[in-house]
Amino acid sequence: MDWTRQPNYPRPDYLSSSRQRLAPQIIFKGGILNAWGKKTAVALNSGFFRTLPNLPEVSKADADMAWLVYDLTPPEKPGEHYQLSREKVVYTRFEPALAQVTRSRPGRMEDFLLQLQSKVDEKLETSPTNRTIDSPLRR
Repeated sequence: MDWTRQPNYPRPDYLSSSRQRLAPQIIFKGGILNAWGKKTAVALNSGFFRTLPNLPEVSKADADMAWLVYDLTPPEKPGEHYQLSREKVVYTRFEPALAQVTRSRPGRMEDFLLQLQSKVDEKLETSPTNRTIDSPLRR
């Protein structure tokens, strides 16, 4: 049975993986290696790499970091195994790559407020007379 296309089928949570796992590893371990003048390699699944922001690429000679992007290739014949294959290597400098991975990218505040208001409206038994939430900071 193939349930992969079902609504509640588990999927990787790349967002929390990058914020809770990848970024701290780069900050602490990568920071030490960078301070020592050593280069860093990060191996990632291609799906995970696609969720990261665009990293400013440099030549291999100028790089502090190599992002090794891998994927599993399905078997060509039944009974064969999946193959781990390198999709690409992305070369970056340490500091710009770290800034891109750790910097939050806020969306438009108006979009957030509209989404928040719709969530509040879903929870209310009756529709509010005021369609927007008043700012608690205004006097």
